[in-house]
Amino acid sequence: MQRTEFLKKGMAALGVAFIVPLANSCKKDSLVDEVTPDGSSSSGTCTVSPTETAGPFPTKSPATLQMVDIRSDRTGVPLSVKINIKNLNAGCEAMSGAIVDIWHCDKDGYYSEYGGTGMQQANFTTVHFLRGRQVTDANGQVGFTSIFPGWYSGRAPHIHVHIYNASGKSLLVTQIAFPTSVCDTVYTTATNYYTRGKQDTANASDNVFSDSLSQQMSSVTGSVAAGYELTHTIVVNG
Repeated sequence: MQRTEFLKKGMAALGVAFIVPLANSCKKDSLVDEVTPDGSSSSGTCTVSPTETAGPFPTKSPATLQMVDIRSDRTGVPLSVKINIKNLNAGCEAMSGAIVDIWHCDKDGYYSEYGGTGMQQANFTTVHFLRGRQVTDANGQVGFTSIFPGWYSGRAPHIHVHIYNASGKSLLVTQIAFPTSVCDTVYTTATNYYTRGKQDTANASDNVFSDSLSQQMSSVTGSVAAGYELTHTIVVNG
């Protein structure tokens, strides 16, 4: 079953507020200026990164998953994820002590902690792969060891991020996009990725990224043979 089809059927079943990747189903909570890779806007003013949905597969108990290596048993092209957090309320300085959760699908487009339903037929309800939590260091940075995510119908490749302050107060839920050229290389040449080919939804057509792509686009370097490194800066109201 196509992911777009079972997302429709499973919305009510989860009982949580989320936005699925369907036409006219994704709206921003607020508009922000264009942000450059270092977290500042094109006008030179630091602005908060876009707010996005956490669903439909948010981590159920993120506090139990504080780890650097989030791969578990998932295989794929190695991906090092480095996220920098800046605090708008502190002059856009690096924010130390922030709690950062990430999660994404595996190379086949499946999420852990869910499944066995119309939303995701493959049942991964008892495992927690590709989910993790870290606390930012003095430079406002966290790092994770993962794999390059796959894709599923209706969405461009992405990573989910939820940021809290040191006391556990939610500051921002957002998503990170991948450069199309890198995705095309992975999905057409990497072992066990090329069986599905290129993603069916471009970044510019994605209901999450289409109106804020420049603010959510990551920098990705590397190769299929050596693995990739993703870096991205997120600005919050701390």
